[in-house]
Amino acid sequence: MTKELQTIADELARYLELDTPPVQISYLDAPPEGVPTHPGGVPSVCTFFAYGTQRAFVAPIALHEDCEIGAFVLGIPPKGDLGSRLMGTVGSMQKEGYLNPGEEARVPHNAEAPHFVAYGPLGSLPFPPTGVLLFAPPTAAMLVAEAAESGSDAKQVPMLSRPMCSIMPVLNAGTPVAISLGCTGSRIYTDLGFDKMVVGIRGDQLEGFVEKLGRIVQANRWVAEEDAARKAKAPGSFHAPTD
Repeated sequence: MTKELQTIADELARYLELDTPPVQISYLDAPPEGVPTHPGGVPSVCTFFAYGTQRAFVAPIALHEDCEIGAFVLGIPPKGDLGSRLMGTVGSMQKEGYLNPGEEARVPHNAEAPHFVAYGPLGSLPFPPTGVLLFAPPTAAMLVAEAAESGSDAKQVPMLSRPMCSIMPVLNAGTPVAISLGCTGSRIYTDLGFDKMVVGIRGDQLEGFVEKLGRIVQANRWVAEEDAARKAKAPGSFHAPTD
């Protein structure tokens, strides 16, 4: 399984010209053997996503509670101190006009939280992913959407907004591929910058999706060559000004 996933990771990176590895996220019932435990202390759940581009580790669900919104998205019941912090954060966001009243109720979240969550570069963990996240430029997100929406089993790719971490419950609920525009917090916590989007692929859909993606990438190369030649011949073609 690991070798197969490493091959898929290489194909995703090559097709989409990624500058960070695809991140494998696995929901687990028990701590896996041979995978180090993260010490915790991170300010957000999406910080785990960022660390997952660098190394493999597992985090007990309790380590995710420092991020009250991420904990809610993971499915941790908002009780006690966690619930109070969540209500306070949501209230402040509504007061400042960041959230609309009632918007928090529509945020995708797991019905039940996993006991452990493993993170790491795709193929670095000895078990299959629940989902895979890619920090991708808009062009890559375009190719992903075209691939997912091609073929007889095509499904429209949902475009998600805040919070970025809600993409995992959407995949976990059965959506094959989703795209998140991210949120300000996730861009700060992960150093994502403002030139990336987040692409999510459900773990059990990876192999078939990569096959589609390869065909779409090749087709887009043909379209690019055709359109570049057409543009070169047209006298009224637009050219961006240069300094």
